[in-house]
Amino acid sequence: MKSQHYTTVAQNHIYRHNKNSNVKYWFFGLIIFNSILLFMPWTQNIRSSGNITTIRQEQRPQELNSIIPGKVVKWFVKEGDLVNQGDTILQLSEIKDEYLDPNLINRTGEQLSAKQMSVDYYKGKAGTASSQIDALINERELKLEQTRNKLKQQERRIQSDELEFVAAQNEFAVATRQITAGQAMLDSGVISMIDFEKRKVNFQNIQSKKISAENKLANAKQEITILNIELNSIGQEFAEKISKASGDRFQSMSEVASNEGEIAKLQNQYSNYNIRSGMYYITAPQTGQVTKAKKAGIGEIVKDGEMIIEIIPDEIQYAVEIFVRPVDLPLITSGQKVQFWFDGFPAIVFSGWPNASYGTFAGKVFAVEKSVSPNGKFRVLVAEDPKEKPWPKQLRIGSGAKAMALLKDVPIWYEIWRNINGFPPDYYNPTTDK
Repeated sequence: MKSQHYTTVAQNHIYRHNKNSNVKYWFFGLIIFNSILLFMPWTQNIRSSGNITTIRQEQRPQELNSIIPGKVVKWFVKEGDLVNQGDTILQLSEIKDEYLDPNLINRTGEQLSAKQMSVDYYKGKAGTASSQIDALINERELKLEQTRNKLKQQERRIQSDELEFVAAQNEFAVATRQITAGQAMLDSGVISMIDFEKRKVNFQNIQSKKISAENKLANAKQEITILNIELNSIGQEFAEKISKASGDRFQSMSEVASNEGEIAKLQNQYSNYNIRSGMYYITAPQTGQVTKAKKAGIGEIVKDGEMIIEIIPDEIQYAVEIFVRPVDLPLITSGQKVQFWFDGFPAIVFSGWPNASYGTFAGKVFAVEKSVSPNGKFRVLVAEDPKEKPWPKQLRIGSGAKAMALLKDVPIWYEIWRNINGFPPDYYNPTTDK
């Protein structure tokens, strides 16, 4: 059997003992590089996700509702159309039987005019009653004054009659003495019967005169009583007349107040009917795009307060709403800078070096809500930073966004140590440019 001879590769070709290795240089170089890297600055941040919204609520998509129920008569727009403020969206017709009368406003106006005329009539009647009361008061004062004058005249007449009565009494006393003396003289024969009869006739005349003066005085006093009764009667009579006129006046005023209340009610109805007639045409409250039409066909019934369409405003000042954990809330302040990258827009993000990121957009914290949201986090609104690159015009409300709130600059080794131990970012008071 013939032997075979094999050749081997030279030992120096396998182990290359004569070759110098660079592994140790790479090893020490990586150690030095990593040591330097650990001391490089790192921007702490809070990461969160959110949605695009607006700063002002009137710029958000809003429902257009019908204030009154009705039936769709005509559509003036379709979904996707751009409308200006005041443009007519659709026309409704009435469905309630109390508003079906086409002359409802005119008839209500006629009722209102009739009530106003009634009020004017009762006001005139009340004015007439007031004039009548004034006339009765004047007449009463005149009659009272006349009666008082009569009373004064009668009092003076009584004084005169009393004087006459006193004079008649004196004459009667004299005549009584004379007739007594005449009787004595007749009995003694000093005077004749004829002289005595003359004295007797004179006595009787004087007695009659006394009785007449007494009766006259009594009649005068009786007249005083009558005049006092008449004075009271005048007051009572005119009090009744004035009371009746005052009753008529108050009744008229009551009718005026009642009719004025009905007028106010009719005016309210007239105004409501007039305003309601203007609600049959629903107009756009602001400029925007029509979306989400809830009613489609002609003749469909729309309930009061029911949504008809949705309008997305044309001019929008975008913002982003993000939600942060309660543990991170003390680190968020108004005016704080936030970096965003929006859904659909390419971005390269270096969370620790925001200046090296690409495709991000800057914002500032606009408001921080003080109450927790249903998801257990706090809502933060972030507006566009006017000093930085403007946000894309292609943004739409409701699309997503990722946020990164920038905090304190710390070394990388500290950030690694903090994350390993689960500590939150450092609390500090940032300098904000509002």
